[in-house]
Amino acid sequence: MEHYSSLWRITLESGVEIKKVDSQGRLILPADWRESEIGESKQVFVIKRKGYLKLVPKRRVDLTEFFDQADLGVESIGDWTKFEKRFSEAQPK
Repeated sequence: MEHYSSLWRITLESGVEIKKVDSQGRLILPADWRESEIGESKQVFVIKRKGYLKLVPKRRVDLTEFFDQADLGVESIGDWTKFEKRFSEAQPK
């Protein structure tokens, strides 16, 4: 019995839990994980892999946070037509 006790302790420390699946294929996600990871969206992506499933919380992404990181090869866009021409010429064919 001591073997199972230490195995259980290791399992809990690594974030792995054993869950029962009901006859309709449902399981209960840990409440603390639901609260911290899923939040208000109440949705997850279910990624099917051979031998396992991966659950990833669906989150709203703020793309504006990356706007200043895009390198368009110009200092600023003053003349939109000129920018479009230069941008289309730089695209690999």
